[in-house]
Amino acid sequence: MENGFNGNNKKMSGKVSDDSLVSEENSGFKDLLSLLLDEGAKQEQEQHQWLTGFETFFEAEAKIEEISGFEMEEELGNSRKKRARKSGSIAGTSSTVSATSDNAAGGSGHQRRLWVKSRSKDWWEKCNHPDFPDEKFKRAFRMSKHTFDMVCEELEPAVMKKNTMLRDAIPVRQRVAVCIWRLATGEPLRMVSKQFGLGISTCHKLVLEVCTAIKTVLMPKYIQWPDENKIKQLKHEFESIAGIPNVCGSMYTTHIPIISPKTNVAAYFNKKHTERSQKTSYSITLQGIIDSTGVFTDVCIGWPGSMSDEQVLSNSAFHQRATMGQLKDLWVVGGKMYPLMDWVLVPYTHQNLTWAQHAFNEKIYEIEKLGKEAFGRLKGRWAILQKRMDIKLQELPAVLGACCVLHNICEMTQEEMEGELKFEVFDDEVIAENNLRSMATAQARDSIAHNLLHHGVGGAPGFLL
Repeated sequence: MENGFNGNNKKMSGKVSDDSLVSEENSGFKDLLSLLLDEGAKQEQEQHQWLTGFETFFEAEAKIEEISGFEMEEELGNSRKKRARKSGSIAGTSSTVSATSDNAAGGSGHQRRLWVKSRSKDWWEKCNHPDFPDEKFKRAFRMSKHTFDMVCEELEPAVMKKNTMLRDAIPVRQRVAVCIWRLATGEPLRMVSKQFGLGISTCHKLVLEVCTAIKTVLMPKYIQWPDENKIKQLKHEFESIAGIPNVCGSMYTTHIPIISPKTNVAAYFNKKHTERSQKTSYSITLQGIIDSTGVFTDVCIGWPGSMSDEQVLSNSAFHQRATMGQLKDLWVVGGKMYPLMDWVLVPYTHQNLTWAQHAFNEKIYEIEKLGKEAFGRLKGRWAILQKRMDIKLQELPAVLGACCVLHNICEMTQEEMEGELKFEVFDDEVIAENNLRSMATAQARDSIAHNLLHHGVGGAPGFLL
């Protein structure tokens, strides 16, 4: 019994000790949990204080920047005023152009600001002034004020632009002047920009736009094949010059130098000019028919410089019209570069000419000279044709066509050229390979040569087979 009792006491004491351990563990866990909660609360409080301080810091920084911005803007405004007073000019500085927004659309009437570079327009404003001397104007633009005004008036519907809410459009007179001055002087676009106070890209765009307008609007009016009454007049005038009947025009083809094209380079390679100048040359061709006064009656523009004059003629629209009968009983006089055809009269090219053939060649050269001199005035007036043209191939026909139209306008209005502008045209003349294509014309040529030598005339009026 005792032993049993003792045993029970031991069991009871073991159970008590286990309960005390659990109680101690629970108490320690509660203390740890309380400590962790206190630590978390403390960290959250510190984080809140840090964020509050951080926001305060940025608010202070923003105020500092705002104050500095106002001070900087005020300082910049003062410095600009000082520079403006010191220089006395607005050229080369930045200015602000303000445009009022559409009240109907915006409803607030607030202004939009566009920053542009101010450029001096003094030179053009002087040229455009009514009191500017006509002699100086003509020296700059190759035509008188009256002729210039006429060109502007005819081009106005095609080139005039409307004002926008950001800026005013460039006036028509200035647009036309930019183009004509560029064609007349051949100066690079940076010089055009400087003279007219416009951007380089703007000047380039204006030149192309006005040239296109001239070619589209004015070419049909100023480059026309003569009507029947005009043909009769031309026949009489050419016969009085050279004694050769039924001539209605002088034909010539010149080359316009260009920079190396990006595509189809071989087609534009000018072999003869390269051999003569010892420099690689590229060109496009310009074929023209000229009347007795030096006015173009037909032009063919843009065939590659590697083509001969004979090939250019064969590919021209003029050749197609002549073949269809437009030049019936008429002749166009050309040089030895062209073949003898039913409607093309050319000099003798073989050796050991007779007296009659030599006399005929002399008269042919007089008519050919009229065409060559007209091309000389064309290149003399518009110096851009004398230099390598840094213009895209697809844009060249418009530029060359504009030069031909402006040439005709100057010739028709009898604008005299100054002596310093005279230009002597030189093109490599190659005898046509198939230079005899009409036996009837060959017989007619022999008859004219005989009459020129023995009778001093080219033949009876209306002579043609």
